[in-house]
Amino acid sequence: MSNLIQKNNIFNILRFGLKSPQNFKILVEKAIERFFDIKGNLSEKENRDWIKSNCRDYIEFFKNIDANLWEESLQYTGAFKLKAEGALSKINYNLGGGGIYPILYFITKLTKPKCIVETGVAAGFSSQMFLKAIQENGQGILYSSDLAYFRLKDPGQYIGFLVESELKKNWKLFTEGDKINIANIKKEVSSIDIFHYDSDKSYNGRVFALKQLGSLFHAGTVIIFDDIQDNSHFHDYVQEKKIKEYYIFEFENKYVGVIANLSKLSST
Repeated sequence: MSNLIQKNNIFNILRFGLKSPQNFKILVEKAIERFFDIKGNLSEKENRDWIKSNCRDYIEFFKNIDANLWEESLQYTGAFKLKAEGALSKINYNLGGGGIYPILYFITKLTKPKCIVETGVAAGFSSQMFLKAIQENGQGILYSSDLAYFRLKDPGQYIGFLVESELKKNWKLFTEGDKINIANIKKEVSSIDIFHYDSDKSYNGRVFALKQLGSLFHAGTVIIFDDIQDNSHFHDYVQEKKIKEYYIFEFENKYVGVIANLSKLSST
């Protein structure tokens, strides 16, 4: 079965690349970026040790900010996860996990952002959290960047697969990869209140996103990076910028880094 999946993956990748010159360019760029990517200033062990030494209990942390809202976040995300697992079980593909979605809902409900930008949609866990909170707040737009699962047949149908139709009125989805999508998002956005990075996990991919969007951040922008254990980009960034207000949380054996003064969010 694994050999069959591998053959199907290769076939679908070739089909994606041959579909258009732009798709072929994307594949070549990804191959080059992966080959020449760097791990950063720390070794893998040093990075994990640093992450673990700075990691906090996210449940107690957010409960202390607003216990009622945290309980609401857990109830909503727990119910949605069960619903999502049922929907995903009906398809034959692994579309990836959802990141630390309880805090995405929590932070969005708490800060009431007007503009959220996320990179990486996958099945749509994070997008659903942002959009549901936006609906509850009565304001806000989510701009999402993603690229079709080119290892799958007819991949476009799976982007945001889980996002409920009623929430999509506050959603602008771009699906040509970060390099194209971010340029298009910048044409529509003048300021970003929440930035969530969960796309290309390479060091260079993270550097690119921050370089392109950093000018749209303001003093209150909440920056969230998923999978910071993959390389030392998050460590290097907070050290280089001398950022003191950052937080690290563990969720489902992975780590997320947040840059914001979270202790003051409740007064925002």
